Amino acid sequence: MLISLPAIGLAESYTDEEIADAIYKAEGGEKAEYLYGIRSVAYSDAADARIICLNTIRENRRRYEEYGHKEYRTFLEFLASRYAPVSGEGLSGDTIKLNENWLRNVRYFLKKNRLK
Repeated sequence: MLISLPAIGLAESYTDEEIADAIYKAEGGEKAEYLYGIRSVAYSDAADARIICLNTIRENRRRYEEYGHKEYRTFLEFLASRYAPVSGEGLSGDTIKLNENWLRNVRYFLKKNRLK
């Protein structure tokens, strides 16, 4: 008898702090114009930006468990769709590609940090 479980994804094995660290690095680290890639919310410093990032991760874990797992195979894919969507509307109204490498980069830094 086979039992089918929802694909919660390997992100469940990463802590929110590990994911935030990977996002920080993927977004450019201390050299980034927008720490943790945060553009839509004002923050005062790196610690404040990290709190915003962690809150976003936590809230999206809840959303993933509630409904996101129905559309996305893994939590990180769901988080990427919310945190760094891959398409948007440009100034001319045309659809433009955004954040194409975000998920790959976050996964890279998660794995790299685990290998230390």
